[in-house]
Amino acid sequence: MHRFYVDKECLSNLSTHVYIQGEDVNHIRNVLRLKPGEQITVNNCDGTDFICTIDDISKEQVSARIDDIITNCVELPVKITLFQGMPKQDKLELIIQKAVELGVNEIVPVITKRSVVKIDEKKADKKLDRYNMIALSAAKQSGRGIVPKVKDFMSFKEAIEYAKGLCMNIIPYEQAKGIEYSREVVGKIKDYNSLGIFIGPEGGFAEEEVELAKSIGAECITLGRRILRTETAGLATLSIIMFEIDS
Repeated sequence: MHRFYVDKECLSNLSTHVYIQGEDVNHIRNVLRLKPGEQITVNNCDGTDFICTIDDISKEQVSARIDDIITNCVELPVKITLFQGMPKQDKLELIIQKAVELGVNEIVPVITKRSVVKIDEKKADKKLDRYNMIALSAAKQSGRGIVPKVKDFMSFKEAIEYAKGLCMNIIPYEQAKGIEYSREVVGKIKDYNSLGIFIGPEGGFAEEEVELAKSIGAECITLGRRILRTETAGLATLSIIMFEIDS
């Protein structure tokens, strides 16, 4: 069943109908070619799925009758923020797509000391728009109960300040203690409500960045003896954590 996301304001006051507007209208009309009487799933971006039957399709809006209301149960019990060191080329697009599929709550692109990519402020908004469209598409594909947000670009220091508001933070690092210690750290994550994961760019984190992360209580962990690319490290970490904490 095709899936769409709407703001809460798009629900009728009596919660009998939902109204889809914006780009999804064209997608429903001209791409999917759905017709009145067909069923769709609409999510309110807050963990609730509405099973709906399309009533009417116009150029500006799709009206659908709510047949059933279901609590979406696919979200992880811990809200995970991925602080991703900016990689080269279009690797971040792949990282965003797969991180959303794996259950991340939000993604923060981080400019680190060893980041090669330079952000053009004139193009930053367009990049973020594209990143968030990728997150939306991945959320639809994976049946997410929310649409994870790709936040604005941050410096490493800004990311550290943001991470202070999270219950726990981890940073995969080649000089971390052994795998058993890392298993202990991962085992504690389910006891918290929020988690930050710091992943370096191609050249990894500078030593002073790791020390700054440790100064706010971030735990250094190892992902094993093999050296992982930046586009692999975050996804491997998310996979390990998802398997550990998902119910």
